Amino acid sequence: MSHRNARLTVFGRRLLVARVRSGRPVAHVAAEMGISRATAHKWIRRWRTEGEAGLQDRSSRPRTTPHRTASAVEDRVCDLRRSRKLGPARIGPIVGLPTSTVHRILTRHRLNRLAWIDRPTGAVIRRYERERPGELIHVDVKKLGRIPDGGGHKTNGREAGRPIRGMGFDYVHSAVDDHSRLAYSEIHPDEKVATCAGFLTRAAAFFHAQGIDRIERVLTDNAWAYRKGLAWKEVLADLGAAGKLTRAYRPQTNGKVERFNRTLLDEWAYLRPYTSNTERTQALADFLHTYNHHRCHTALGGNPPITRVNNAASQYT
Repeated sequence: MSHRNARLTVFGRRLLVARVRSGRPVAHVAAEMGISRATAHKWIRRWRTEGEAGLQDRSSRPRTTPHRTASAVEDRVCDLRRSRKLGPARIGPIVGLPTSTVHRILTRHRLNRLAWIDRPTGAVIRRYERERPGELIHVDVKKLGRIPDGGGHKTNGREAGRPIRGMGFDYVHSAVDDHSRLAYSEIHPDEKVATCAGFLTRAAAFFHAQGIDRIERVLTDNAWAYRKGLAWKEVLADLGAAGKLTRAYRPQTNGKVERFNRTLLDEWAYLRPYTSNTERTQALADFLHTYNHHRCHTALGGNPPITRVNNAASQYT
């Protein structure tokens, strides 16, 4: 896997190689792409030695871990978790390990959350996930109050920053790939049919640019634009995708984009006090890049979403 703070994705490495092959100095290309000359030379060297395969992500995991807990002890920890549903603080004294070590063992074996374990049998419950990128895209809209110039109550205090009538709302349209969790968002003044259809067209173009060539299904809630909108259905037909609706009053069905919306609020919309609506809007692009390329995702083993797209691309080529 690529490092969570890596500057270059697989596509960036290809671009690096192409520019160097055109005859440009490695140092100049490295400066343009914001990487060191040593890093640039490393990827050029790998490409010359291994070809296209040398540009793919590799695991940074060490070949050996001499101080890792013995497998017999790990089995004992997992057995106590499954059979007695004990937590790290209670398992630690039994097996003679620190609580933090027990927690890492449970996380490694996907037993760190009791919600993932079937209570009667102790078996790990398989989490719902599509097998490949593009198989299912989750789409949803989040409504946010606009921020007046000078900031709202988060900037000026509750009394001074009372909501101004007529400010209206921003509608954040988001699409999340089920397999990779790769996300795309846009801010619009409404959620009408034409707006939703245009968003889906651009979202599909974004996913295609990242390596997801085809979208098979699009899952949405039961909003009128998705159920009856002709423009929405036309875009689905152009993409060759099937539209799928969630069960009524069951937002959990669209859970991956609903969870993304919460991250969107915590790490972008409410991350800091913004002094204007424009400032918050401009910060969205940086958040999305960080989320897709650098932010570790717990459902992906601590890797960013782009790594799953890259891995899938190398698997199916």
